[in-house]
Amino acid sequence: MPTLRLLLIPRARRYSARGEDIIMLHRAILAGLAAAAVVAAFAVPVLQPAVADDYPNRPITLIVPYPAGGGVDAMGRIVGQKLSALLGQQVIVENRGGAGGMIGTRDAAKAAPDGYTLVMMLTGISLSPNAGYDVEKDFAPIGTVASTPMIVESNPSLPAKSLADVIALAKKNPGKYSIGTPPAPTLNYFAALLLNSMGGVDMTVVAYKGTGPLTTDLLGDHVPLGVNTIPASVSQVQAGQLRALAVASPGRSPALPQVPTSAESGLPGFDVVQYYGLAGPAGTPRPIVALLNKDLQQILKSDDMKKRLLDLGSEAVPGTPDDYAANIHREEGKWAALVKKLGLKIE
Repeated sequence: MPTLRLLLIPRARRYSARGEDIIMLHRAILAGLAAAAVVAAFAVPVLQPAVADDYPNRPITLIVPYPAGGGVDAMGRIVGQKLSALLGQQVIVENRGGAGGMIGTRDAAKAAPDGYTLVMMLTGISLSPNAGYDVEKDFAPIGTVASTPMIVESNPSLPAKSLADVIALAKKNPGKYSIGTPPAPTLNYFAALLLNSMGGVDMTVVAYKGTGPLTTDLLGDHVPLGVNTIPASVSQVQAGQLRALAVASPGRSPALPQVPTSAESGLPGFDVVQYYGLAGPAGTPRPIVALLNKDLQQILKSDDMKKRLLDLGSEAVPGTPDDYAANIHREEGKWAALVKKLGLKIE
């Protein structure tokens, strides 16, 4: 600033012969510093709202870290469509599948924290030591979107009508049956291992890239059993193409009320509920997080969204960014404890 340039020591030497000029110079210095302090004091409050006021001014990328056609993809596309309408900018869904969701999630963690890269988060995705990110440190939670219980399902050709039948078959034929699931560290994968442990059986866990490929192979009878999400296969179950054996939740799912819970099927305590959430990279400005959360809450409270989520076998879970952060902490701790208890090594 021009005022500060006058304060350089070489220039001060010009006034050394006159005491009154030195006094005036000192006063100028104090006045200049006071003015700078006033500017600094008002700078932060002015800039923070400006970030939100200007946002968004270009398309937003929403990373879905799983292949197209699965439950996470369906959820991401609905949320993206609804956000586009409210924000006035296109939300472009990008499927970046692989490594149980870790590749796309890692990309999101490394993106610029400017609100133009978001990610659909899932329970359990940071449990691998090779994930390359910490879900509690490397992301800015925006809000929980929905919850859905895992579902144990089979191709109708399998001679089992219930989860109890499956356990009985597996006990009589150790190692004969396989159960499909997306790979570690997805919640589906942990659910399959938990089913083996709690049921006292030895089914081979077959890992797929996502729920879409898993559902395709279940339909084709390439794998007899699967731990799937309801959104990925609810239409096939309703059409009789797949048989739902049990939902892994304390209560029945509103989307499939005819399907018994795991407790009703003889395996109490086998409760595995998947949470979907929206997040940005750590450091995303709070005004942007607040704006996105506000719009997300509006979306989740609408009757249309509730119906669309129900059609996918999910229920809306509105809440604040802090609510979602608490959800992440609770669920990550719960499944990390299971991994330790079972002595699992997640690669």
